[in-house]
Amino acid sequence: MQSKARGRKRSAGLLAYRRRAGLVEVFLVHPGGPFWRGEDEGAWSIPEGEGSDDEAGMDAAAREFREKTGFDVGAGPFIPLGTVRQPGGKLVEAWAVEFDLDERELVSNSFMIEWPPGSGMQRRFPEVDRGAWFSLKDANAKLLKGQLRLLDHFGKAVPA
Repeated sequence: MQSKARGRKRSAGLLAYRRRAGLVEVFLVHPGGPFWRGEDEGAWSIPEGEGSDDEAGMDAAAREFREKTGFDVGAGPFIPLGTVRQPGGKLVEAWAVEFDLDERELVSNSFMIEWPPGSGMQRRFPEVDRGAWFSLKDANAKLLKGQLRLLDHFGKAVPA
């Protein structure tokens, strides 16, 4: 996977889905850290992140899913959803995978930042502070604007 293409960041991710009571639900994650605290609609994402230059996109997507959720999705099958460009220019390549998980068991990796800004104190925050299952309608309200087209691609690729 090329992590940068012509100066643009590239990332890869997985949109896990399940079928419950005849409905399709998708799994989204909420970013951790102080900047997203209190944000809800338009703040959620598919589990995704940057890969290394020598890492295949699908491998990066599975690794990022595992790092952000603590779950290994196994061997798939994986359904390509294409690549979308977020407003900041980052390109996100995604795949869908049918995979059920208990969101209460989510365990995310973490990152360090100076917090509060200018304090000189480093604090650790989880990359993802929670995950949840959403109907496609609710996911349209929760998902980051730059990833909404992935739901359109998903709707065309996965029968309801």
